[in-house]
Amino acid sequence: MRAAELHIDEACWSPSRHAAPVLHPVQLRLAAGSVLGVVGANGAGKSTLLRLIYRYYRPRSGRVAIDGVDIWSMPARIAARNVAVVLQEQAVDFAFTVRSIVDLGRTPHRPGFSFSTPRDRDIVESALERLDIAHLAARRFGSLSGGERQRVMVARALVQEPALLVLDEPTNHLDIRHQLEIINLIRDLDMTVVASLHDLNMAALVCDDILLLSKGKTVGVGPPDRVLADDMVSLAFGIRARRERLMPSNIDHFTYQL
Repeated sequence: MRAAELHIDEACWSPSRHAAPVLHPVQLRLAAGSVLGVVGANGAGKSTLLRLIYRYYRPRSGRVAIDGVDIWSMPARIAARNVAVVLQEQAVDFAFTVRSIVDLGRTPHRPGFSFSTPRDRDIVESALERLDIAHLAARRFGSLSGGERQRVMVARALVQEPALLVLDEPTNHLDIRHQLEIINLIRDLDMTVVASLHDLNMAALVCDDILLLSKGKTVGVGPPDRVLADDMVSLAFGIRARRERLMPSNIDHFTYQL
């Protein structure tokens, strides 16, 4: 797998030309192989930003570029080879087996309606093992728990072999063990990752950079130690936040008060 540089150049979005912006201009550059955490209260603009990155919304102005190439200048198949996305809720045929759904991630790499190749099958099997769902391969998607479905969708994204992976609340529905497994997976991936996260402690632990949003505007962008400061988090969430360093783990931990 390869990793790509992500450049968001003053990209903003509103539902119509004359409507108020849902997301005000965002400016950031994410190095190849880095993990960006997008954090903020509900309605802050996190999902809107992700939709700009995975080409669901076209920016009202500005641009989103991968390795210097505007994603809207790419043919759809090429864009799908570069960017994969895992959403909280996805439209999937519940009658499909787990293996069939994961195999769909190989579609951008196949000409026309061609069948799976031996390499495709090897990549799929590897992803099933990596996400601890090989034992579910023959199960129908509709019979799975929420956490199991989430891991299936992450596996499907991985077999796409993207340069950039977009994750919308990747630990949603997961138990503690599988939350930790997904977090470790994110840290170990050989690709650039953008993830929206509600858990600031998790964001500080796994992310190289943080984009903190409030009411569609950027509060801060940069390393977690700088952006997840008490005053900035308090401002963005409308609470009193306090960050403490836990010993002997030497890990930062947030506590909150109204």
